[in-house]
Amino acid sequence: MRICLLCYRGNPYSGGQGIYLKYVAEEMVRQGHDVHVIVGPPYPLNMEGVTVHTIHNEEYFIRKGASVINPADPFCIFNPINFYEFFHSRFGAFPEISSFGYRAFALLRSLHARHGFDIIHDNQSLGYGLLLMKSLGIPVLATIHHPLSIDLENVLERASSFKNMMKAVMFYPLLMQAFVSKRLDHVITVSEDSRRTINRDFGVPFEKQTVVYNGIDRTIFHPLKGVKKKKGKIIFVGNIEDGKKGFVYLLKAMASIRKEVTLTVVDGGAPHRKVTDRLMETLGLAGRVEFTGKTPVADLVRHYGESEIAVVPSVYEGFGLPAAEAMACGVPVIASDGGALPEVVGDTGIVVPARDEAAIAEAVNNLIGDKKRLAAMSEAGMERVVDLFNWTRAVNDMIAVFERFVK
Repeated sequence: MRICLLCYRGNPYSGGQGIYLKYVAEEMVRQGHDVHVIVGPPYPLNMEGVTVHTIHNEEYFIRKGASVINPADPFCIFNPINFYEFFHSRFGAFPEISSFGYRAFALLRSLHARHGFDIIHDNQSLGYGLLLMKSLGIPVLATIHHPLSIDLENVLERASSFKNMMKAVMFYPLLMQAFVSKRLDHVITVSEDSRRTINRDFGVPFEKQTVVYNGIDRTIFHPLKGVKKKKGKIIFVGNIEDGKKGFVYLLKAMASIRKEVTLTVVDGGAPHRKVTDRLMETLGLAGRVEFTGKTPVADLVRHYGESEIAVVPSVYEGFGLPAAEAMACGVPVIASDGGALPEVVGDTGIVVPARDEAAIAEAVNNLIGDKKRLAAMSEAGMERVVDLFNWTRAVNDMIAVFERFVK
């Protein structure tokens, strides 16, 4: 097939969408498909065998004052799409997603004339430009990892004022994504829980959705020879500033977890830790929590290898890559029942109620030091990843969906 993939932010270090793009695109190439990617900044790293077409934007959402003027091209702000993006960003909206769709449509028209794509597949941008692409007579599908309604609910729950609530409502393009997703040819999602949530919040019928689990790169995530477990080390991987990740509940649990247990937090170097620092001081956790900051993948795998337990206390996950990564590295997982985590962990880990620090503490206390149980969970978790979460299987399933729409 001649496949065109769309992703409004393509760098794997800018979020899960970039990781998904890289592995899906490269596996499609390995399976013999001609893969083109239209992608916005930050751009992806090298993707083997993939033809990449970049789309520029002026980053108006993050630029303030006179910095919105590009010295190299000061009148570019009057470009219709640039002005659309600039104007909406001044009201606190996040127009990067919708403007990417319009720019991608303009580029795709010329690319399609040369390459004759069989299918267009979008990675969760869901902009109005996708509906324009349908005029080209090509099937248009999308992956939705989870609906942004989940993010909005979480932000509204933690908002400290009505003003902050209104900022959140303006920021998330829910109406656009719900409108577009219902009008696509088909939606691929990454878990049964996401499938139900997309149906509930975006109104996409179940019959127009297919679940395709994410994969894990087992050439990277696997037990490391020569790396020994550090007694009492548990690990959390995720953005501590994202309320969906439930980090605050793990911190509160630490106060009731055995004193010899230490927590390593691989958080990407979150810039704001005022609330976290105050909470740690209140709970008396000084010396028991380590923050790694930005960590190369090799160091992340080493941290997994040194850990006796991985804790994933998320309020919601559309899939839950840290849980699957830990399992692939042979680390037993304690996860909440937030979103799809029970699907990922299955019966190979311990599932506790979300937002329940007492349940997290009890699970860690019961498991830590139980070498026989830890070993059994480690083996079962690795087997589950091999069976269910690999990119070859994921792309096979995606291609099977594509074949239903290609004439």
